[in-house]
Amino acid sequence: MSDGSRRDDVAADEQTKSAGDSTRAVHRGERDDQSSHAVTTPIYQTSTYWFENSAELRALQEGRLKRDEYGRYSNPTWRAVERKLCDLEGAEEAVLFASGMCAATTLFFALLPKGGHLVITSDCYRRTRQFIENHLVKLDVEATVIEPADTDKLASALRDDSAIFFTESPTNPYLRVIDLPKAAEIAHARGAKVVIDSTFATPLCQRPLEWGADYAIHSATKYLGGHNDLLAGVVLGSADAIAPVREAAGMLGGILDPHSAYLLLRGLKTLSLRMQKHNDNALQLARWLEANPAVKRVWYPGLESHPDCATARRLMRGCGGVVTFDLDADFDGTCRFVDACRIPYIAASLGGVESLIEMPALISYWDLKPAERLELGITDSLVRLACGIEDAEDLIADLEQALRAI
Repeated sequence: MSDGSRRDDVAADEQTKSAGDSTRAVHRGERDDQSSHAVTTPIYQTSTYWFENSAELRALQEGRLKRDEYGRYSNPTWRAVERKLCDLEGAEEAVLFASGMCAATTLFFALLPKGGHLVITSDCYRRTRQFIENHLVKLDVEATVIEPADTDKLASALRDDSAIFFTESPTNPYLRVIDLPKAAEIAHARGAKVVIDSTFATPLCQRPLEWGADYAIHSATKYLGGHNDLLAGVVLGSADAIAPVREAAGMLGGILDPHSAYLLLRGLKTLSLRMQKHNDNALQLARWLEANPAVKRVWYPGLESHPDCATARRLMRGCGGVVTFDLDADFDGTCRFVDACRIPYIAASLGGVESLIEMPALISYWDLKPAERLELGITDSLVRLACGIEDAEDLIADLEQALRAI
């Protein structure tokens, strides 16, 4: 690429920095390091990269040259994704992973010392809790579990040896929203890093780094990919914060393949458009469900009845597409309702264009006894609906006819 072409591309990228969400989601991060002049970033299906000579390799080793060396450390396709995500999240650096769980577990391995301590919230993805309880314990890591959104309990739980405060925001499945500035202030005063799993929000609804978090994590499988056709994860933060995570990723090897990176890059270009529809659909359905006598309670941060509505209004630009609700039914009646839904698929996950519906007691916590599930706040009548981008009136009509099956 000529110097003139490079300057034109840099200028074009600079021009989009202050642009709107959709413009940035489409254009940012892809003009850099593009030698093919392809509008769509190619899939670089390679495991290794060759050097012109020893001088070029030495320049890489001495930090005077930035380029790819080996497929476990970088790939041009997923570097384009990392640049785009950094722009959307307001981060300096990002590391892609093969899944959201891989992103979280690698970060834990990178940041937690042997015998370390972390604070997590009770309302969270179950596999994250299981990793801490079943695997980090082998490193003598101790975890203190607190109720979400309670900064007083956070202050009490943190110790001098606390390395991490980890939470989702919004949480899964009750969509609790953390007061990020206050939590960051409390954690940093005790020397702990703040890690926010922002999968349910996406960078379009909330940017944790702007509110004081040290790391933002996403399961890119969900909204960022947006089409239920890939697995991916990402950790974002400052250059200094990301350095140990990137080093651990290169050692542990949980990297994203180039084709999935290409699908993720494609999905990100419509993220802003999709999130508008996810947000609108979820709010409409949450309001409709709350007014329905067959529904005991609805959890959605956009509703005034949600305990963290005020926090969500202050920190978020939309509350995402997940609505959780408790039916006035027993386990079998709730199953009949879910089975009667015609538009949502009965499936785990969220964030795709298709609506998905599930009973947490059946799909995520089935191995526990009912009493054990209740201790975690999971009732037999709890339903989690991940609203897709279908027409809201069609989704409401479908839920209405399904409720008659109870």
